[in-house]
Amino acid sequence: MSRPNRPIYLDNHATTPVDPRVLAAMRPWWERNFANPGSVEHAMGREAEEAVEAARGHVAALIGAEASEIVFTSGATESNNIAIKGAARFARSQDTDRRRVVTLATEHKCVLESVRDLAAEGFEPVLLPVLPSGLLDLDLLEATLAQAPTLLVSVMAVNNEIGVIQDLGAIGAIAKRHGALFHTDAAQGCGRMALDVGTVRADLVSISGHKIYGPKGIGALYVRRRPRVRLVPLFSGGGQERGLRSGTLPAPLIVGLGEAARIAAQEAVLDAGRIAGQRDRFLAALQAEVPEIEVNADLERRVAGNLSLAFPGGVTAQQLMEGAPEVCVSTGSACSSAEVEPSHVLKALGIPEARARATLRIGIGRFTSPAEVDLAAAALGAAWRAAIAATSTPADAAE
Repeated sequence: MSRPNRPIYLDNHATTPVDPRVLAAMRPWWERNFANPGSVEHAMGREAEEAVEAARGHVAALIGAEASEIVFTSGATESNNIAIKGAARFARSQDTDRRRVVTLATEHKCVLESVRDLAAEGFEPVLLPVLPSGLLDLDLLEATLAQAPTLLVSVMAVNNEIGVIQDLGAIGAIAKRHGALFHTDAAQGCGRMALDVGTVRADLVSISGHKIYGPKGIGALYVRRRPRVRLVPLFSGGGQERGLRSGTLPAPLIVGLGEAARIAAQEAVLDAGRIAGQRDRFLAALQAEVPEIEVNADLERRVAGNLSLAFPGGVTAQQLMEGAPEVCVSTGSACSSAEVEPSHVLKALGIPEARARATLRIGIGRFTSPAEVDLAAAALGAAWRAAIAATSTPADAAE
């Protein structure tokens, strides 16, 4: 049940609340032991280092990796930059002829911009379109990689706007068949779906703490050790994290990420079933309020809590959000929410601009209650009817 005067939070793709168990695990490392994990000359430093390594093990276990393959970063944006730019710059230092970097038009902006930045360094960015479902055409990927030597393929596990799950196993197999590295931005997928780096043959995987009920400001990058993936670091410094990410390790945040990963590994399946039930309940209630509402992209092949919904009648998403201020949703990627323009993801799906502007992204999470989804559906339905009424002419009303 939603607490009085507290908004109903349905924006769990932008960020998730920190699980109380994660907060409890972090607190001692803010208060009782605040030592630098690199200060191994004394007892407090060694204890902090042990906590960091335990957390590294939990993160590794979540994706089927070895602890030594996990590099802590500030979040998935940094992980994506290190993976893409680091791999390309190492390849350039080896004078390889593999200069093509392939990704999708629907990727997160930090992936798209990282790939585009490499054009100035002599690489060839290739942005592939997606099907109307939001999924990658695997035959197109195969044909693209056959055209020219490719260094890297970067495809996100789960889209941050439309929630579709890409076939990572098939994509990884195609990349390996053509000798390319395979990177996946798993910020939205890790902890929400089963992900094993060996099964999908990933070389690089980006993870974000605040998408899995952990703290903001912490993430990780999986870097395969066998066969070894070589990267050029973005930062110069003290050589922490195998030299790939220098800087003092934030023990409390790392412990929080580790605890969030531990919980996700144990409870992800139960979470997904419960969340899917809440999503279906919300969609049914909203369809009763707004019969002509439509779901963007593939409804079946998506993570449990996601809905991308286009409202009919010429009503914009901004009008709906203004009309239902007690409901926290978004119009698309929160990282670019300051931009008042249609989502690049919806554009890539071929969705007309008017429909894109009428789309809300719904993100249901671990702590969403049945009462909240019922109240949210009613509030959005009322906001839609009010917006329709406000745009109707007197003649329309008479009819």
